[in-house]
Amino acid sequence: MADVYIWGTGRRKTAVARVRIRPGAGTIVVNGRTLEEFFPREQERKEAIQPLAATERLGKYDVFVNLQGGGIHGQAGAMSLGLARALAKAERGLETKLRDMGLLTRDPRAVERKKYGRHKARRGFQFSKR
Repeated sequence: MADVYIWGTGRRKTAVARVRIRPGAGTIVVNGRTLEEFFPREQERKEAIQPLAATERLGKYDVFVNLQGGGIHGQAGAMSLGLARALAKAERGLETKLRDMGLLTRDPRAVERKKYGRHKARRGFQFSKR
């Protein structure tokens, strides 16, 4: 039988992660590099694989991720959501646990757009009375 992948898409801010998982030895490849090479900081690595750690599935799935856009932290959050969605699809029993931990909820926060007549989104220009 050909390799059967389970897909999950995750988004965070402007980052988009397309995650494929399959039962395997536990290799994690992000944009053609290992997890340690792609996310040099421990904090981002932990956030990216949080769904696997929370469901005790580390080492049971091979994970392949394509990441685009955003910064390192946004990409880690996008990968986490995509991985959680793929795991929920692979094993239906995990969905409630993932949802209870908040791993299946997309973080809606994004950068607020700049408005005219203002210095930034909300900060006005400096006012001088005299």
